[in-house]
Amino acid sequence: MNAGRRQQYLDAMGITRYVLRDEPAAAGDGQIVNEAEPPTVAHQEMPAVEVQPQQTEEKGGAEAWDVLKAEVAACTACELHASRTRTVFGVGNESAELMIVGEAPGADEDRQGEPFVGRAGQLLTAMLHAIGLARDAVYIANVLKCRPPGNRNPSVAEVAACQPFLRRQLALIRPKVMLAVGGIAAHNLLDTDEAVGRLRNRVHFYGEERTPLLVTYHPAYLLRRPEEKAKVWQDLQKLHGMLHGG
Repeated sequence: MNAGRRQQYLDAMGITRYVLRDEPAAAGDGQIVNEAEPPTVAHQEMPAVEVQPQQTEEKGGAEAWDVLKAEVAACTACELHASRTRTVFGVGNESAELMIVGEAPGADEDRQGEPFVGRAGQLLTAMLHAIGLARDAVYIANVLKCRPPGNRNPSVAEVAACQPFLRRQLALIRPKVMLAVGGIAAHNLLDTDEAVGRLRNRVHFYGEERTPLLVTYHPAYLLRRPEEKAKVWQDLQKLHGMLHGG
């Protein structure tokens, strides 16, 4: 991806424009300088890549996916089935190297049956494009498959009821890396109550397969706290490096 295209996606994320220093300096060479403020994010040049389209080869068989989707659609394991409009199974490339896990469906997701739609979904798409990934090149799911009323936090029982579905999705996809977005996803995947700010910028491991997992802020949180977007750009650069062997 050329620098102009990447900057367009950074602008869509709301990341302040950065420029490289023109003058050479032994200690500061390679640093990014904010046009309006002192530098806060170290520059990490990434190889030129184009946005990658969805691959067609599946790691898990189509029949296994169909069975799992039917089970989720018919699930009555917790009380959320009574208030949902649609289950939100997941979407994307079923042989993706990156699996993104959010918390639970909101009102838009409940209506459409797809995770991460609306403004938060648009920001997530821009985040992916900034590191050369099309939305349909990754797989996106949530900890919960049904919306909690009023967008309240999921209960322990609700998470436990949905956990086998998420684990089966992971087993079918076998991603190279997982990305947990937001505190609820991170806390339930890692069985911790540490704040996202303390969990990010570290490599964690999930499940028996010990799939590498990174944590970052939820796009909805970034819409409320745009000053945190520079930290997410750091997380995305780390994610890019892990996906590409860096």
